[in-house]
Amino acid sequence: MSRAKNVPDLFGSMVFNETVMQERLPKDVYRKLKKTMREGTAIDPDVAAVVATAMKDWALSKGATHYTHWFQPMTGVTAEKHDSFISPTDNGGVMMEFSGKELIKGEPDASSFPSGGLRATFEARGYTAWDPTSYAFVKDGSLYIPTAFCSYNGQILDKKTPLLRSMEAISKQACRVLKLFGKDVRNVMATVGPEQEYFLIDRDDYAKRKDLIFTGRTLFGARPPKGQEMEDHYFGSIRPRVAAFMQELDEELWKLGIFSKTKHNEVAPCQHEMAPVFTSVNIASDHNQLTMEVMKRVAQKHHFICLLHEKPFDGINGSGKHNNWSLSTDAGENLLEPGKTPSENAQFLLFLTAVIKAVDEYQDLLRISVASAGNDHRLGANEAPPAIVSMFIGDELQAILNAIESGEDYTERVKTKMDLGVSVLPTIPKDTTDRNRTSPFAFTGNKFEFRMLGSAINIACPNIMINTAVAEELRQFADELEGADDFKEALVTLIRREIKSHKRIIFNGNGYDDAWVVEAEQRGLHNLKSTAEALPHYTDEHNVELFARHNVYTREEMESREEALLEEYYKTLRIEALTMSDMVREEIVPACVNYEGDLSRVVRNKKEAGITDGMETELLGRISVLTKELYHKCDDLERVVAAAPRAESKMLANYYHDVVLPAMEAVRIPADKLEMLVGKKYWPFPTYSDILFYV
Repeated sequence: MSRAKNVPDLFGSMVFNETVMQERLPKDVYRKLKKTMREGTAIDPDVAAVVATAMKDWALSKGATHYTHWFQPMTGVTAEKHDSFISPTDNGGVMMEFSGKELIKGEPDASSFPSGGLRATFEARGYTAWDPTSYAFVKDGSLYIPTAFCSYNGQILDKKTPLLRSMEAISKQACRVLKLFGKDVRNVMATVGPEQEYFLIDRDDYAKRKDLIFTGRTLFGARPPKGQEMEDHYFGSIRPRVAAFMQELDEELWKLGIFSKTKHNEVAPCQHEMAPVFTSVNIASDHNQLTMEVMKRVAQKHHFICLLHEKPFDGINGSGKHNNWSLSTDAGENLLEPGKTPSENAQFLLFLTAVIKAVDEYQDLLRISVASAGNDHRLGANEAPPAIVSMFIGDELQAILNAIESGEDYTERVKTKMDLGVSVLPTIPKDTTDRNRTSPFAFTGNKFEFRMLGSAINIACPNIMINTAVAEELRQFADELEGADDFKEALVTLIRREIKSHKRIIFNGNGYDDAWVVEAEQRGLHNLKSTAEALPHYTDEHNVELFARHNVYTREEMESREEALLEEYYKTLRIEALTMSDMVREEIVPACVNYEGDLSRVVRNKKEAGITDGMETELLGRISVLTKELYHKCDDLERVVAAAPRAESKMLANYYHDVVLPAMEAVRIPADKLEMLVGKKYWPFPTYSDILFYV
């Protein structure tokens, strides 16, 4: 049997999904569980007990011996503690048990997870709570149960809980709006398809570089003779070793019910992409975290290391994660689908207006949602959108909105076909608008593509921001339209007013152009260039009010997240600075000294032979000067790191950005010059040429 025919059987084979539930649960228990999953109602303990037994028996049949409550703390990665199913018997043996209480609730130690000051270190108790809307699965001999995570006092300490709250918020407000159009909708779901970019490098090269091991990116590295300028890697033929990795990755993801759909080479050498099919944002978030874990594990089996850092190599593209976001009703209607005549689709235009207003009013939150030390290297570097948040909607929608604002009639564009001028080739349907890869938030036909995300990010954060901001605008629209005497007239008035008020956020031009920075400032748009500059806006009053109104975050929970993110930022830079110092002192300078020693002997031997004009003397002088410069620049770096003030996180973040980061850049300059001069056999670790062109 061919591999393709096996995929339906393979898909979801390690997941306790609806097919398994129907097979293993009594009908009344299955119906009650489905109601909980569909409506978000509390689960009955008796139902949980039956589900737990069925789940345990199924997991045992898949080779599991343990279970774990799998959660997403504020570290941005996942956490797990494994307990076996064994329970002692009277005769000294064991039996395999799993109770409803163990399914619903876990109690990991919460003291060592980031809390942003929500609790003291000695306050160790924390709880995990089963999320029945995300399927349990078996991996590596354990039953994984997706859960939320909170403190002893109930404060949320994870990424999942606020995401679920934001989903409820946008569903509630979208249903109110749809009711005005005569539609009885019980649930509106935010859907996401996150495109995951990554690098694959040889495991041996990785093991020889401290910077990759400790920080995930190269802190040193001269540019190789060839980078990505030939544009021959993007969508190029996939090399056999990489293809073998991708094939196994697909199979492992399919087993876990992850809709891995697309794979291809990306722009930079050794860079690739995997894209899944859309699903609900909660499941998409869980799946993306799982995808990154599986990528790393499968890469090891193929003697690769999977790099998910946003900018592992200087001078070539970094990696992002395009967040394709839309809204879908429980009947399957995509609320961002324009239809054949978008100018006449009032419902679509209202939801489009809500998104435009949300992005404009909460552009700071969208920027904050993607802020990290790694992503700062990527945003605005002519490979990713700039740090300025704007929207692309395309020529057709722009013309429609212009007509609405002016009150003029709009003539629908007729979709045409392109004749490629070769009789054997078919004519191709041409879309009514192009795509814009420089836009941070681009409309791409029936969804918005939020392109600012870095590759390592947990997608819960940006989607919490989008969901809640759009929910707020829909709330305002529903409040206004529900009391209108003439709904149609009020609808047109509302759309015209809001488009006029928020059109500044729409930019269909080149986001890489320096002129856009000037124009954006004239429009009054934020330009929060760094994480240190962006994060303090997290707790601006209008943001606190937004999340409190929709029960997504309390003020205290927002303050804790701001604190945790600031702390993560300056700690990341500190680790990078210390790693850089170690590499200079322990590897680069000794290598240069060794090379200088051998050069000195050559110079001395030549002089003894009567040769005084050799190039070795000049080379020795250049290396000596650069080594001295490197040594002193490293001194400077160590001095500024040691001088970091004992201060609040905002001040420390600014200090590391304004003082430590420039000192790191100053160290790299002479080091990269030395790499180009010192003999290859002396250089202490693999270069970009070695790493990026190995396959």
